[in-house]
Amino acid sequence: MVVWLLQHVLPFLHQVETHTSGTSRIYTTLRIASASLTSFLLAVLLGPLAIAWLKSRFREKVASKSTELDRLHAGKNETPTMGGMFIVLAAVFSLAIWGHLGNHFVQLSLFVMISYAMLGACDDWTKLSRHRHGLSARSKFVIQWLLGLMAGASLWKHFASQPGGHDLIFPIGSLAVPLGMGFIVWAGLVLVSSSNAVNLTDGLDGLAGGCSLFAGGAMIALCYLAGHKTLAEYLAIPYVPRAGEMSVVIGALIGAMLGFLWYNCHPAAVFMGDTGSLPTGAILGLSALVCRQELLFLLVAAVFVAETLSVIIQIGSYRLRGVRPLRCSPLHNHFVLTGHHEVKVVSRFWICSALSAIAALASLKFL
Repeated sequence: MVVWLLQHVLPFLHQVETHTSGTSRIYTTLRIASASLTSFLLAVLLGPLAIAWLKSRFREKVASKSTELDRLHAGKNETPTMGGMFIVLAAVFSLAIWGHLGNHFVQLSLFVMISYAMLGACDDWTKLSRHRHGLSARSKFVIQWLLGLMAGASLWKHFASQPGGHDLIFPIGSLAVPLGMGFIVWAGLVLVSSSNAVNLTDGLDGLAGGCSLFAGGAMIALCYLAGHKTLAEYLAIPYVPRAGEMSVVIGALIGAMLGFLWYNCHPAAVFMGDTGSLPTGAILGLSALVCRQELLFLLVAAVFVAETLSVIIQIGSYRLRGVRPLRCSPLHNHFVLTGHHEVKVVSRFWICSALSAIAALASLKFL
């Protein structure tokens, strides 16, 4: 909406554009900040109403496979969940105001955010209303892949006219591997992996939300740099026209997440559920695909990667050797069961997430 006004109302826009840089020239940095602030205020204002509504309908049942973990988290029983609803609503509304809705990446982001939120809501609703563990793992996985492949196909078509648009780019040595049609599958894998990684991390008050803030901050910078021709050339990173608009998307999501953390910090008044974790992870993965930094994203999202690997290692070790290397997976549960207070675990994971995001950005001039 604001972009449309700037394009059609301000008579001096052309003169302003001649003095700005990048491919999204309509006050990109201002709109990133404005989108963040708007979604934060919306989330904070919507929070009490949303929590009251969720409390009357959707309350979390603590029921893991660890009786000891259930005992430690017994106080969280009956906490309202599906708080991801007001994260997504705040982000979408803010994006409608401050985003360039004619931009392909913004349109695709809205599709990914809403579709993954709907999948997460369906999973949460099934879990709470039918006294099951949600959708079957196979059904959920298949739908995630279908949505991921649809998004991948859209990106593949959009990047077709861009030189090297379908390449897998390595941060070290500027090595590029052409993927061709395989780019669609690769994009689907990134979205499915990132959405599940955030979902696995969402187990302690504020953990997934806080780590998402640091990862999102790094992705804002990477997308902005990728969409800025001069800076992209200076840093020797892929230049992606109009990728800077993805920074506005992440800015809106970060603001909404900050507003959600206002109520999700320990002791949490609401949980995000799959309704929030799945779209958050998917949007972070999509931003990596847009700026063509999927491999560097592994460093940006190091905490999410570690959480996912801990589950894979735990299951693989038990099936192959009959030994569980961790007290409980994902990794944050292991630390809780070994006597570390929840707040301390969350704080240290936040620190690790911040350091990994800083390291990823610092590597741009060294790799």
